[in-house]
Amino acid sequence: MNELLPRLPFADWIDTGVDWLVDVFGPLFDGIATGLEATVETFVDIMDFPPSILLAVIFALLAWWFSTKKIALFTLIGFLFIDYLGYWYPMLQMLALVLTSVAIAIIIGVPIGIWMSQQLTARRIITPILDLMQTMPAFVYLIPAIFFFNIGVVPGLVASIIFAMPPTIRLTMLGIEQVPKDLIEATEAFGSTTWQRLLKVQIPLAKPNIMAGVNQSIMLSLSMVVIASMVGAPGLGAKVYQAVTQLKTGVGVETGVAIVLVAIILDRITQHAGRSKQGGKES
Repeated sequence: MNELLPRLPFADWIDTGVDWLVDVFGPLFDGIATGLEATVETFVDIMDFPPSILLAVIFALLAWWFSTKKIALFTLIGFLFIDYLGYWYPMLQMLALVLTSVAIAIIIGVPIGIWMSQQLTARRIITPILDLMQTMPAFVYLIPAIFFFNIGVVPGLVASIIFAMPPTIRLTMLGIEQVPKDLIEATEAFGSTTWQRLLKVQIPLAKPNIMAGVNQSIMLSLSMVVIASMVGAPGLGAKVYQAVTQLKTGVGVETGVAIVLVAIILDRITQHAGRSKQGGKES
């Protein structure tokens, strides 16, 4: 069968397309890389400015504000434990990478989710793309990112953005679609425009779902930190990668525990922030 059908050179076509993009849009990619790297470095500098104990207290207060006292206490103990292990600065680098990727995923993903909820054609076109993004192995994202942005923090950041974006898009669309039809009919009866209905009714009621999407995006972004370290991204992921390559079991376990602590903290905070939108905040 293979001898009868000619083999299409898909790989060659992809390589040609990537080379063309690099040649034509090289300056644009350089500008994007500079901006993303500067954003991550700014996050790191801001978080590294206060003493580690003070920043841990600030994080705990933020956790208390958005969630509960128990999570605030866990946040304080968790960050102080990471500082005690000596991984404070790598943790800040990882946190900056996650915050930047999730922020960009939200900025891009929420409008796309709103668009898909309003346009059936957009949903039909974008849904298969989201399926591809979620089923594609994470390592594959690094290959074009390296070609476009070279080695460093930016390829890992771009891969994290692409990997983390689908949940935000899907759950934003789902949240808007689940707004009760009688409320939509009531707004139409009062003569509300599409934008008025979105901004004053649908998006506020969809906030729990949107926050669930943000939560999932954070978890997916955290899962990319070790993979991103393979192309030069700094942080705890780089420590894990070094421990694996140098067979340092103890260091690998320590950094793994630090990543898990950060993941639990961010997960619990975003979960409770989403629930509080529905009314009722646990003490």
